[in-house]
Amino acid sequence: MPFRKIYKYVASTFLHRANSFRIAGTVGLVFSVSSCINHSAQTATNKAVVEIDDNVAKRYNPAIFGGFIEQFGDQVYGGIYDPGSPLADENGFRKDVVAALKELKIKVVRWPGGCFASGYHWKDGVGKNRKPTPDPVWGVVESNQFGTDEFVKWCRLVGCEPYICTNAGNGTPQEMKEWVEYCNGMSGKYAEKRKENGNEKPYGIKYWSIGNENWGGHEIGASTPEKWGPLVKESADLMLSADSALILAAAATADKKWTLPLLQNAGDRLDLVAVHNYWLGFWQKNENPDYRSCIALSEEPQKFLNGIIHMLDSSGYRGKIRIAFDEWNLRGWHHPGYPRKEATSPLDTAALRLIQKREINNIPSQYTMADALFSASFLNACLRNPEYVEMTNIAPIINTRGPLYVYPEGIVKRTTFHTLSMYANLLQSHIADLTAISDSVCSVPVVDAIATSDSLGKNWSVALINRDPEHFTACTVKIGSRTPDGKFKATVLKGDSPDAYNDKEMPERVKPETVIYPVQKGVVMLPPHSLSIIEFPVKP
Repeated sequence: MPFRKIYKYVASTFLHRANSFRIAGTVGLVFSVSSCINHSAQTATNKAVVEIDDNVAKRYNPAIFGGFIEQFGDQVYGGIYDPGSPLADENGFRKDVVAALKELKIKVVRWPGGCFASGYHWKDGVGKNRKPTPDPVWGVVESNQFGTDEFVKWCRLVGCEPYICTNAGNGTPQEMKEWVEYCNGMSGKYAEKRKENGNEKPYGIKYWSIGNENWGGHEIGASTPEKWGPLVKESADLMLSADSALILAAAATADKKWTLPLLQNAGDRLDLVAVHNYWLGFWQKNENPDYRSCIALSEEPQKFLNGIIHMLDSSGYRGKIRIAFDEWNLRGWHHPGYPRKEATSPLDTAALRLIQKREINNIPSQYTMADALFSASFLNACLRNPEYVEMTNIAPIINTRGPLYVYPEGIVKRTTFHTLSMYANLLQSHIADLTAISDSVCSVPVVDAIATSDSLGKNWSVALINRDPEHFTACTVKIGSRTPDGKFKATVLKGDSPDAYNDKEMPERVKPETVIYPVQKGVVMLPPHSLSIIEFPVKP
């Protein structure tokens, strides 16, 4: 059976070439993997070879394992913040949610949006005398109980960096500057307000973004390439005058017509371009495509990144501006009839019906092994480019389409939660180049892989995705000149079918298992629809 795809993973780019090969000795291989599958022996239908360069490995930023929350649905209220719940602490923060996110080792969380940020005024959410305000974006009333101080306190509990997205919609550059002063100032009007609110020490928030999706007509404050760059420059100057140590991002796209003018005007003020993508829209019409349709999109994140990387290179900002992929998910949020730009009357029954339809986001059966493996493919694409990608933020981290489902009595860890947990806890600190040759399934390579090592290159953790929904893959792994042979510890995520999902009734139908993989002359049998992270301590 010929191979249909060949990959070359290098640090700065990703080359995709079609080719045809045969691998001697792999056709018809049969292995016993009883510790991780239910059959005593399996025959591989697919083949792959992964050759890892063990000479040079580059450190990646752990902020790649980041999250995002927005005042949308029950992400905040009833999600991370639920005063009065028996599961909440004295500050109203759900303790089970904090514990789960600690498991994910979330490094940075972006807030308050999202589209919500373009209609949010931070001063409404601080101090003792807060008043509810109509949310012009999502058609609900914002209580303002959860604001800047609560967000920072929650981030400290989780152990992550706060990342604030400012209002470049109906807000102003001056308002952005004052927000920085409130959070990071030692003295002055807004620093004193923070102290009055019980927070003597500056928060020292380093990550800030100017705007959210201002390139889109759906957004309050939708802009043009000619106007956006000057606005970002003005905003950045004011914000940096309040704290020169900020790491600044600005809303951008993969479209050169939008982002190049931004970089020409404000590139010397920026550290990051903030980009978003959801590969299945579903904003207005929710659908539930099958496993194969989802897996067919697995290579799209790499293509999207390639476009942004090329743009940064061609603009002269290579090595100076990096990428914040601060909203990403396979599935876009379902919010028919929204976002909007003006507040909706609470008596508008048509609007209320539309708002109720957002509950579709929480149907458990949507989040299958396809979501888990797509998420792994997304992270692989980002990890392959450590000199370009600063952070990524799955959108959201709680409820809606997020990996953690939170309800009044507890939590459910969706399939994507386990992917994130495996990557955050099992990968080593450095990423190496590798070459992967693979058969294909659903028009994409059946195996996707990354290889990570410790700083000395002695211990390796190799992530291998078998995208085939039904068949095993015989994957040969080579690390430099060495071919692993023996039994190796692995963690595998697979499920009893490609459509397996977790819900309140069966919260552990899909979960990682620690197993021993027999590896014979470098060949490991990968179960169908699975993610495996194998530990190879190959150097003495």
